[in-house]
Formats: sequence, C-alpha cells, structure tokens
Amino acid sequence: MARGIFVTGTDTGVGKTVASVALLRGLVRCGLRAVGMKPVSAGHAVGGGPNEDVTRLAAAGNVEAALADRNPFAIAEPVAPHLGAAREGIVLDLDAIAAAYARLGTSADVVVVEGAGGALVPLDERHDMLDIARRLRLPVLLVVGMRLGCLNHARMSALAISGRGLVLAGWVASRIDPGMALADENVAWLARELPAPRIADLRSDPAPPLDRVALRTLGLA
Repeated sequence: MARGIFVTGTDTGVGKTVASVALLRGLVRCGLRAVGMKPVSAGHAVGGGPNEDVTRLAAAGNVEAALADRNPFAIAEPVAPHLGAAREGIVLDLDAIAAAYARLGTSADVVVVEGAGGALVPLDERHDMLDIARRLRLPVLLVVGMRLGCLNHARMSALAISGRGLVLAGWVASRIDPGMALADENVAWLARELPAPRIADLRSDPAPPLDRVALRTLGLA
C-alpha cells in the first residue's frame, strides 16, 4: 500500500493547495510516484472543467489516474461542502472516498490527500473533514494561514486533530498576508507551541518543492 498524508488548514484560502503542490513536487523530485487527491471539491473551474485545486494537484504529481478517483465528489457551487452536496443530492460517502484512495494507492508510492476548507468543515450532519483522515488512517499536515487570528485557529485545529486520535505530523506556515504585523514572531511562537515540527515556511505561489528533510520528517521519503 502507498503511504499517504492528509493536508488540512486553519481555514479556507490559507494555502492548502500551495502546500500540497510543493509536497507533490518534492516527492516527484525524490523519484517517488506521487498523486494528489481532493476527495471533496466545491466550485468548478471557469467553463465547467475540473476544480482548479484538482487540476493543480494533477499537474504536480507524476501518476496518471482517473478523475473520479482523484476527485470522487465534485460540487458545482463554491460553498460549504455539506450545503452544496445537499442542494445537489450528493451523499459524501466515506467508504467511496476510501475505495478511491485504495485504487490510487495501487499505482503510487505516496498519495497526498487535500481536504476542503478548514479541519472541521462538515461533510454531513455527523462527519467532517477530519473524519476523512481518520477513515483513511492518515497523519495530518496542518497549513496555518499567517494572518491576524492564526494563533487561535492553529491551536484549535491542533486540538481537534489530537482529539480525533490523529497524528499531527507537521505544520506549514503559509504567508498569505504579506502585510501581517509581527509575522516572524507569530511563526516563532507557533514553532514553540504546536506539538509538531514546522515543515516549511511558504512565501510564494507556486512554492518551491519540499526538500528531502521535510519529506522524511513527514515519514514520506
């Protein structure tokens, strides 16, 4: 079976795809077969094509795989997944996601699974994004959007991850607000307080591929 990791964030728009692409490109550079998976996407690309995040993940990996496995559930509207799924009559089924993940794992060394929105975004009345990580038995990489309020969001996300019995394998500082006051001090505080190593400090999109040290820290290389 392939190794895998679940990439979540402190909120929507914090750079999960940027981090996932950097991770995939690093894996490919290390000679590994890597594929990206977005179990649930919300919002089609202009013209009705695949979700932009799904397209970027595909371009960063080096494994050909069916779109239905890389993105089992595609919601047309860019809204909260559980609301969009209800409007479209879609059941966001964890077993279907697990089956797609297993198929991807037959041709890849590593599967990078990117969530939608923040860690606790609902899938339905009983499940949320962290239930995908739990169902797939994956460690978690937390992307922290560096902006005012991120300390609270990062700590709450870390508590939610540990509360589900999941392993927080590492975190990424994503510099989404170039004008953030005391940004370096915030990153340093998180490095002391979060119960996992900082894997990367991403300042651009696209970001450089993650290096072998980062991949080894995550248990992927």
